[in-house]
Amino acid sequence: MSIRTRGMVAAAALVLAVSIGGATATPPSDPIQSALNNAFATTVKAKGGKNADYIPALARVDSRIFGIVVVTVDGKIYTVGDIKSEVSIQSISKVFTLALVMQQLGPDSIVKNMGVDATGQAFNSIVAIEQYKGAEMNPMVNPGAIATTSMVSGATRADIWNSILSYYSEFAGRQLSVNQEVFKSESDTNQRNQAIAALMYAYGHIKDNPARATDIYTEQCAVSVNAKDLAIMAATLANGGVNPVTHKVVMRAENVPEVLAVMATAGMYDDSGKWLYKTGLPAKSGVGGGIIAVVPGKFGIAAISPPLDAAGNSLKAQLAIAAVSNALRANPYAATPVASVK
Repeated sequence: MSIRTRGMVAAAALVLAVSIGGATATPPSDPIQSALNNAFATTVKAKGGKNADYIPALARVDSRIFGIVVVTVDGKIYTVGDIKSEVSIQSISKVFTLALVMQQLGPDSIVKNMGVDATGQAFNSIVAIEQYKGAEMNPMVNPGAIATTSMVSGATRADIWNSILSYYSEFAGRQLSVNQEVFKSESDTNQRNQAIAALMYAYGHIKDNPARATDIYTEQCAVSVNAKDLAIMAATLANGGVNPVTHKVVMRAENVPEVLAVMATAGMYDDSGKWLYKTGLPAKSGVGGGIIAVVPGKFGIAAISPPLDAAGNSLKAQLAIAAVSNALRANPYAATPVASVK
């Protein structure tokens, strides 16, 4: 084989390698791909954390799954690691049900019903409900999230569920489905959420049928996603509600800032403040091991790794997203002075 032929083969192989997952061909020196590769290399061997086990099915998920994906607002997809293995979306679902209710009823419907302030309590706290009679919740903690699910329009359970699943699928750019094993496992162990829903109903924040709201909420948490799905969902928020891969308008642009604000203040369980302090990025985690983060106007990023830290956030996914954000100087609060101080 001649030198010229070998060069052509190598070039073709390079284009193929960087086009996996739908991404536009990108040279190895691309800063986003380099940031992903470096983040993966430095975090893949991180020790600690364990799978969530209060939902038995989650304890059985392969703890070795680890992948990171960035999707830019112009639709480029960058990947490293395992982007095919699926986990249950869990609490990340709260973001997109919130977006759906805002789309159907407007942002004020959330503020008026359960509020948007961080509770300062655990994500499944009953004390937090009692403290303010359910009025000072937010859609990222379980009481507010179940109440949000109860607000989705629909005449029947099937109508409500189909609306939710279809909306998630529009964000992901493909038809999503439910992991029935996880759904059953959660349904068998969701007595606390049933109590939370009953209490929110007693205080008037769930208007009807709290048992149905809990059941639908449980099912939405069991939707299966991979890292690429989550990154496209995050990128849709980064792109003002337009899916950058399918180019479909999923939500009104004027509703996106409110969703990101609630993510920023309450998206990472008890460590939301610490996360915002470190990265400045609106983010949401789920006990299935996924985390999404949004860099408005630039890109969405997601990582999946099932072992969690004490706060319930994926240990490796946090490290990976923070590393990528730092490498790309993506903190939206960071600013370069435009003039020197005299």
